[in-house]
Amino acid sequence: MIHTKVRCREITESDVDGIADLLTRGFVGRSRNYWIQGLRRQAFRPVPDGYPRFGYMLDNDGEPVGVLLLIYTTRKDGEETAIQCNLSSWYVEPAYRNYAPLLTKIAQRHKHVTYLNISPAVWTWPIIETQGFRAYCRGLFFSVPALSRAPRWSKIEVISPHAKQVEGLSEAETELLTRHARYNCLSLVCRTPKGTFPFILQPVRIRRGFIAPPAMQLIYCRSAAEYAACAGRIGRLLLRLGKISVIVDANEPIPGLVGIYTERRGRKYFKGPHRPRLGDLTDTELVLFGP
Repeated sequence: MIHTKVRCREITESDVDGIADLLTRGFVGRSRNYWIQGLRRQAFRPVPDGYPRFGYMLDNDGEPVGVLLLIYTTRKDGEETAIQCNLSSWYVEPAYRNYAPLLTKIAQRHKHVTYLNISPAVWTWPIIETQGFRAYCRGLFFSVPALSRAPRWSKIEVISPHAKQVEGLSEAETELLTRHARYNCLSLVCRTPKGTFPFILQPVRIRRGFIAPPAMQLIYCRSAAEYAACAGRIGRLLLRLGKISVIVDANEPIPGLVGIYTERRGRKYFKGPHRPRLGDLTDTELVLFGP
């Protein structure tokens, strides 16, 4: 069938309801409220100048029939400011699949932008690699932090979403922790004689028909070594919250932690000039839309 009125264009705020309906049809198991909440967060978050707030859609005479959500952020890479784009949820109605390449082509047209795919299905890994993406994260480390020794003279502090400043942290890092606390993440600082160390964690989704161990995903840390050093203190706090495990992006077992490393899942890809850092999933689909 020929669809003469189909065009690819940027998503605007007036399209949000239709996009939510489309994504609800496309992703079984995700409620409309799930998509609305994430799209509302996209509507109010800062976006680098000149880049789309939501992403792109296939428009068939005013109706969305395809969508690719994009989440743009500004990252510091040493002294340089880098633009990063999380290629998020993609769906095209079956009758319009021949137009799907329009979405991916326009979404990845900026050579100076680093594009991320942090939730690829295992069967898509070879396809993604043929598109020029490289894996920066090959697996996951399922840590049990309570089994680590807590650093002496240390304490853990939960950061409120309304905190104006956090002793020992920069203004930028304080804003990062409070913003993610407003996204229903658990923002923490571990204070030790060696310094103040920030962390952001998020509950892992329990999928239908599968009982997952009570776990958290590590969204942010400065380094895996800092997490390992503070794991004992973090783990004791999480036990009080009914959580046992913390899942960490990794390319190998992490020294100083008790747990299991696997490469059967968790691979994450990038394409562009700046290799993403392990231990930083802030402002990605995992946070804005939820696990």
